[in-house]
Amino acid sequence: MFINNFDPVAFDLFSFQIRWYSIAYILGIVFGWFYCKKKLIKDSKILNLFDDLLAYIIIGIIIGGRLGYVIFYNIKYYFDNILEIFMIWNGGMSFHGGLIGVIVATFLFSKKHDINAYVFLDLISLVAPIGIFFGRIANFINSELYGKETDIFWSVKFIVVDNVSRHPTQIYEAIFEGVIIFVLLNFVFKKKMTTNPGVISSLFLIFYSVFRFLIEFLRVPDPQIGYLIFNLSMGQIISVLFLSFGIYLFFRKNNAR
Repeated sequence: MFINNFDPVAFDLFSFQIRWYSIAYILGIVFGWFYCKKKLIKDSKILNLFDDLLAYIIIGIIIGGRLGYVIFYNIKYYFDNILEIFMIWNGGMSFHGGLIGVIVATFLFSKKHDINAYVFLDLISLVAPIGIFFGRIANFINSELYGKETDIFWSVKFIVVDNVSRHPTQIYEAIFEGVIIFVLLNFVFKKKMTTNPGVISSLFLIFYSVFRFLIEFLRVPDPQIGYLIFNLSMGQIISVLFLSFGIYLFFRKNNAR
């Protein structure tokens, strides 16, 4: 058993608190950008445009992630406290919302430059697991999105939550949604098992949705929502929707000629 008593604040910079969650976002974006530029992108036109796309991606993550959390997970609270929607430093970001934001931003950017959006979305899918990995580690440090009670030997006590031994579901997600998806997608890409733009994106949606759906069985649901239809969490219901779209996209793009 491990005792989690980490401080969510990494360090103080003058009068500002630099939190691990912010560092996770920065590391995910920087490492993802570097990996794309140095290892993945071979086309000079795409390479030249990728830096400009990065700004769109960041805006998409922030706006989409925040609005996703507000709409999917806590709409009643934010309806009564409108101004707090803008206080992102207080926490509250949705991965699925951020994903939608990135997709919309990428399509807008691609339309502007007359490029197939799935070329960029495939690149983003190949490096997104890097950001997911750092994000889930930050969730672990913050003692949030924790798991249900268990007596397994690798269980964790989150001191700021209670004195109960729990599944470290953040670590499970970091491994499966981060490390494993990164390895799988990059293996497919580097072995040139597909050359159709959009297939990598569809595989990302499929793998992420399956792993997220399964791990959520071990995770404590959001207290303001609890369980919903068929005793599933909000994260599981959204994952089913994304999985369905991922499967549709796979068959559509994989069979494209």
